[in-house]
Amino acid sequence: MSKDDKSLSHTRWNCKYHIVFTPKYRRKVIYGELRKDIGRILRKLCEMKEVEIIEAHAM
Repeated sequence: MSKDDKSLSHTRWNCKYHIVFTPKYRRKVIYGELRKDIGRILRKLCEMKEVEIIEAHAM
């Protein structure tokens, strides 16, 4: 069992999710200004839920 696996008495699991965030209005000017704020908010949410971000990329 790897260190990333979660387990109960008769089960074990290792869940990984790929989340794509696409704003409705993808204008570079608007999204460019908000990109850092959005990243900060997503990191805070993951921290609150005890979720590890393995890799992040914002275009």
